[in-house]
Amino acid sequence: MTKQYDKGLMWFRRDLRSDDNAALYHALKTCRQVFCVFVLDRGILDALPRADRRVEFIRESLLDLDGQLRQLASRHGIEGAGLVTLHGWATEAVPELARALGVSAVFANHDDEPQSLRRDRQVGDALASSAAAFHTYKDHVIFERQELLTQTGTPYSVFTPYKNAWLRKVDAFYLRPYAIENHAAALAPRPAACRAAVPALADFGFKPTNLAELKIPTGSAGGKRLFDEFIERIDQYHATRDFPAVKGPSYLGVHLRFGTVSIRRLAAAALLRQQQGSEGATVWLSELVWRDFYAQILSNFPHVATSSFKPAYDAIQWEQGPHAQALFQAWCEGRTGYPLVDAAMAQINQTGYMHNRLRMVTACFLVKDLGIDWRWGEAYFATHLNDFDLSANNGGWQWASSSGCDAQPYFRIFNPVTQSEKFDAGGKFIRRYLPRLAGLSGRAIHSPWLASPVELAAAGIELGRDYPLPVVKHDEARASTLLRYAPVKKPAEPETL
Repeated sequence: MTKQYDKGLMWFRRDLRSDDNAALYHALKTCRQVFCVFVLDRGILDALPRADRRVEFIRESLLDLDGQLRQLASRHGIEGAGLVTLHGWATEAVPELARALGVSAVFANHDDEPQSLRRDRQVGDALASSAAAFHTYKDHVIFERQELLTQTGTPYSVFTPYKNAWLRKVDAFYLRPYAIENHAAALAPRPAACRAAVPALADFGFKPTNLAELKIPTGSAGGKRLFDEFIERIDQYHATRDFPAVKGPSYLGVHLRFGTVSIRRLAAAALLRQQQGSEGATVWLSELVWRDFYAQILSNFPHVATSSFKPAYDAIQWEQGPHAQALFQAWCEGRTGYPLVDAAMAQINQTGYMHNRLRMVTACFLVKDLGIDWRWGEAYFATHLNDFDLSANNGGWQWASSSGCDAQPYFRIFNPVTQSEKFDAGGKFIRRYLPRLAGLSGRAIHSPWLASPVELAAAGIELGRDYPLPVVKHDEARASTLLRYAPVKKPAEPETL
C-alpha cells in the first residue's frame, strides 16, 4: 500500500512511550520512514531550578523510550533506529531537524496548555514555510476540547453532569489501544549525525536530585510496574485513598503527566473492574474523569490559567505586604504550627509528591486561613510537584478557593485539626515528616498548643523553639474569610469540615 508521505518525524512531548501512542501510530501508518525526536526545550527548562526531579524523571524516561524504539525497530530487522534528543528552543529545533531530515510531515500529540499552543503555532508556521505538514492528535485524555458538550452545545462547567456524559459516551472505540507494533517497520535508522546518546543531566545544565533515593520508578517500565501493583489493591481504593499514612493512591500522577503510561489502558482497566462491581475502581475511574474535566476546562476557558473561572472572585482582596509574605513563607516551609499542614509541606518539599487529601487541606489553609491569593499556592505547587499538570493544578486550587468551576462553597472551610484527627488519627504521617513531634500522642500531636506543659516536657518540646505556635487561630481566620468573600457571595451559614 502506498503511503501518504515518504519521510515523517515523530515529536515526543508529554507522551514518553512507544506503546499505544496516537501520534506515533499515525506517523508509522502514513509514512514510509519515521524518525523520532524529543527536544529538551529551553522554553521550559530555562525557567526551572537547576536540580529538578521532573527533569531527571524525563531524562531517565527518555533512556527507556530510546530503548523501546530500538527494540521495536530491531524486531522488524531495522538497526540504528532510536530517539534523537536535542537541547534547544523547540520552536527552532523541530523545524530545523525536519528540514535536515527532509521530512514531509511532523507528528505530535495535543498539548492544550497556553504556552504549548503558542509553541505549536510557531512550529506549524515554520514547517509550512518549508512545505511540511504538522499533524497533531488526541492522546493525553479520553475526551478533550469540545468532544463532550451540554444539550445546549456549551462546554461543561459542573463535574457530575460531565461525568455522566463521559460514562455514557465511553466505549471500546475510545479505549482501544493504537497498534504500534503492526506498523513499526516504518521506523527509520537515524543518520550518523543524530545517533548521540540521550545526554546526561550535566550536558544540558542540570544536577541530580534525590529521585533515585526516593525510588520513583521512571519510564514506561516504571509506570507499568506501579499500575500492576495498584491494580491488585484498586478494590480498596475508595476506603484507603484519603489516609496519607496508608498505601492507597496509585502514585501514577507523574507517569500520567509525562505519558509514560497510556490513559486508555488505565481507563479501560478501571472501567472493566467497575463493571465487575468494584467500588474502589469506580472511585478511581472518577478521578480519571476529573482529569479529563479539568483538561477541557483549560481548553475551553483558557482565562483560568491566570484568572478566576468565576470573574467576580478576582475582586477578592487578598492579604498583601510583608505580613502576607511572612505567612506565605511559613506555609511554604512547613512552619504554620498546624502539624498536618506542616507535614504535608515537608512531604512536597522533600519528595515532590503530596497526597491528594493533603493538597486540599494545605490549599484551603493557605487561602482561607491565611487569606493568601490562590495563585501564590498554585505557583508553588507548579514548581515543586513532580506531577504538575497545569489544568489539574489550576482546577484544584480554584476548587479550594471557591473561584473555580464546580468548586466547594466559599463557606466550606477545612478545619486543619479536624482533618488531621480524621485522616491521620494516630499521627503516623505527621511523625514521619515531623519527627520532632514524635513524642506527642493523642490529640496533642494534632494540636500541640493545646497540650499540657507536662505532655510537652515529656516529649522534649518547647513551643516557639522546637515547633512553632500557630500563625493564625482557625476560628478567627474563618470569620475573616467569611468577610473576605462577602463581596462575591451572599451570607451563608459557615461550615467547618
